Amino acid sequence: MKRIIRDRRLTAEEAAKYRTVREQVKGELPELMARHHQRAESFAMLESLLPELKAARERSGLSLADMTKLTGMDRSALSKLESGQRPNPTLETLVRYAEAVGKRLVVSLADG
Repeated sequence: MKRIIRDRRLTAEEAAKYRTVREQVKGELPELMARHHQRAESFAMLESLLPELKAARERSGLSLADMTKLTGMDRSALSKLESGQRPNPTLETLVRYAEAVGKRLVVSLADG
């Protein structure tokens, strides 16, 4: 992190304010990091779903052109979805894809 160099010293009031903010951040950081890791796990689970969708398509003998007809989605969008190049697909997209390959998308809620 780059240090900021000031052309004047902080007043006692400014220094106290910065100390308070640093202490607050220090206290909140573990919880923020834990929440970040939980979200990262959720996204990792989503990423593991994408190869499963592609495998289901291939097992069904469907091409991307077939999927375009079944889902109404653009072929390049389907390809990007399968390869993970589309990092945040909507539930609607995932449901349409799953239905096209004869699957059902199941979403669950778990305690954090």
